[in-house]
Amino acid sequence: MTKSNYKSGIVIIIVTIIVLLFALKDDFWEKINYLLSFNIWWLIAGILLVIAYWLLKAVAIYFCTKKINNKYEFKKSLKLTLDTQFFNAVTPFSLGGQPYQIYRLKKQGFTVGEGMNIIIQDCIVYQIALILLGTIAIIANCYFGIFPENSLLKKLVVLGYIVNLAVIVILFAVAFNTKANKAILNLGLKLGGKLRLIKDENAFLERNNQIISNFHKSAIVLMKSKKHFINIILINFVALSLLYLVPYTLIMGLNLDINPLLVIVATAYVMIMGSFVPLPGGSGGLEYGFVNFFGTFIIGAKLSSIMIAWRFLTYYLGLIVGAISLNKKEE
Repeated sequence: MTKSNYKSGIVIIIVTIIVLLFALKDDFWEKINYLLSFNIWWLIAGILLVIAYWLLKAVAIYFCTKKINNKYEFKKSLKLTLDTQFFNAVTPFSLGGQPYQIYRLKKQGFTVGEGMNIIIQDCIVYQIALILLGTIAIIANCYFGIFPENSLLKKLVVLGYIVNLAVIVILFAVAFNTKANKAILNLGLKLGGKLRLIKDENAFLERNNQIISNFHKSAIVLMKSKKHFINIILINFVALSLLYLVPYTLIMGLNLDINPLLVIVATAYVMIMGSFVPLPGGSGGLEYGFVNFFGTFIIGAKLSSIMIAWRFLTYYLGLIVGAISLNKKEE
């Protein structure tokens, strides 16, 4: 584990303690009692939904890699997905996962350009699925009036929606605009030269021009089939839908009866709002969003207990499993 990961780990621990203090400070023993009284079968159902999410994410990457190397094995894609849970968990905006994935794909025989494109394609389809679910949630809320007007929450959701749309635009530009990539490369070359970080500018330019060339060639391969692109969007859409149902299993685990569609809408709002929180795992922001959106139909100690259990299943479980997978050698 790198020094930066240790620092991120310290941040996670501090934020977790602060969140738990706020979540448990009132009615402490009542909340502990609820945490210990979840129906075990509904809890297992929640864990299975998280595992299904990981599996589907692995399938999406597997389909992208197979477009370039048809001998690529699913078990490699699954391990890559599990490893990434750790790096996503310990870095702000989950930015640590993608560089690691590119690094691992290079070790598995892909060029840097191919690896970059596989991961960018995966990010694009994930963002599209996230926006699709967010759009459905916004339309559902406008039509049914599920959540009361709250200016702060509304602004945060709108901001999150805009940020995620911007990410899609940037990713498409990076994937398909050669001029933009070369402009960025030349800027990096100039800065590197001035800071004396690049010794041989010609070698640097030649090497990175080749990476860009390979990158765009693999982009054409991956995007040639519209059916393939739509399929991996659908896989991500289903994966996110299953993840968004995790709170439903916890709600049912405490013998509450709530429409699962309402749960998906609320979770979609939480995820859109929390996606731009600049802390590992969106810590603090996701908890705030969960308590405020789910607080419209769950009250008291049960709400805090469900939120804590939800964060464990959707964040800390991935962190733990990712760390275990990362320390297991690839066959």
